[in-house]
Amino acid sequence: MTMNPELAKLGRSLLVPSVQELSKKPLKEVPPRYIRTDEDPPFPSHPNPLPQVPVIDMHKLFSREQLERLHHACKEWGFFQLINHEVSTSLVEKVKMEVQEFFKLPMEEKKKLWQKPDEIEGFGQAFVVSEEQKLNWGDMFYMITLPTYLRKPHLFPNLPSTLRFFISICQ
Repeated sequence: MTMNPELAKLGRSLLVPSVQELSKKPLKEVPPRYIRTDEDPPFPSHPNPLPQVPVIDMHKLFSREQLERLHHACKEWGFFQLINHEVSTSLVEKVKMEVQEFFKLPMEEKKKLWQKPDEIEGFGQAFVVSEEQKLNWGDMFYMITLPTYLRKPHLFPNLPSTLRFFISICQ
């Protein structure tokens, strides 16, 4: 089977156990693979204020200044807060609630959405490239929804119907 060249750019991931399942077992200590000594402490020890997440105003996105802010946010931060996007607060809250409900599903349901070997899409952890790699203490679900021809056939149909609905109306 030949991999789609657009998807090949995204990378592959080794499969790892679900953190939700690991946390249900009686653990005397955190497994060494999840202990991150390679990161800075979560709060700086100096008195300087914490940097602020970049805010991008959708209504002003055609201005040169706002485009430069967007470029900087993407390049330096990798994310930003988008305001004036005209998506209703109630829709955002409904999607948030549905995503929370998804992660509460029994493992048997989430296994229908489990990552396949050498893929990054699905339930699990993405971008795991070696058995020695330090992991985050959390599961994730990652799926490409657009363009529709890039969707994995084993993922989208197995999503809870409400999430499929929200994906379809948000496109």
